[in-house]
Amino acid sequence: MSGSWFLGISKNLLFFGLIPLFWQPMNSLLYSFIYVFWLSVHPIHISITEIEYDEREKELEIITRIFTDDLELAIRAHQNKPELDLLNLPAGTTLDELVKPYLLSQINISLDGKTQSLKYLGHEHDDEAHTFFIQVQPVKKWKTITIENRVIHETYNDQSNIVHVTVRGKTKSLRLMERNPSGTLTFDN
Repeated sequence: MSGSWFLGISKNLLFFGLIPLFWQPMNSLLYSFIYVFWLSVHPIHISITEIEYDEREKELEIITRIFTDDLELAIRAHQNKPELDLLNLPAGTTLDELVKPYLLSQINISLDGKTQSLKYLGHEHDDEAHTFFIQVQPVKKWKTITIENRVIHETYNDQSNIVHVTVRGKTKSLRLMERNPSGTLTFDN
């Protein structure tokens, strides 16, 4: 395997916050070997979702990052389009048209037990991942938030969807997987 492949993986792991900051340069060769071996045996299937409550705007701002290759496999299965290439879509087709129904069917949010309506806003493409923007508005004061995130679960049973929720500068997190795709967090408002 080439060094550039590993640097690309390392960059993504750093992007998703998985490489510890204490990684020492003198040990990097050993760590590189361990990570390359581990990745070849057990690839990483992960998404990161950040939800921030904007009290002034009375909205939830949701950003989710998903590796493009994993998303492509999931959309292929979801829409029964085995030849789909997200980076080279057919003329007249947009990524937002394909991804919006998928994401809105896989991510659900409830506040104090009341299901919220999600609004898909768009996306950005960053190297090997896509970042998607979703909004919930208007949002009244709440204490508990329940998040269900089944993104990529139909493709990989080891998919981890990490969710960070921030309210007034305080962040709480969940790790949602196929066997536990939803979780609830409580904030004192």
